[in-house]
Amino acid sequence: MSVGQYRSLCQRYSGKAVEIRCHDGKVHRGIIQRVDRDRVYLQPMGRSRNFGGFGYGGYGGYGGGFGRGFGFGFGVAFGAIAGIALLSLFWI
Repeated sequence: MSVGQYRSLCQRYSGKAVEIRCHDGKVHRGIIQRVDRDRVYLQPMGRSRNFGGFGYGGYGGYGGGFGRGFGFGFGVAFGAIAGIALLSLFWI
């Protein structure tokens, strides 16, 4: 897939739980919070499933964070993505 195809797929899956596999073998699971020109931003899904909100920590946080107070999160560059799969919350 091209970078543009991954970007449009991420925009369509915005707010959904996904698994992203990168070319370097890393696997990221999270909920798509934001998509910009270069990256998709995920809210990580850990072992504790907190469906009550974004948590604390805004400015910074895990992997550089969102800034602007969106909670913990990190960005994945579209060029690094090898595959995207939609996840069911019950599967996690």
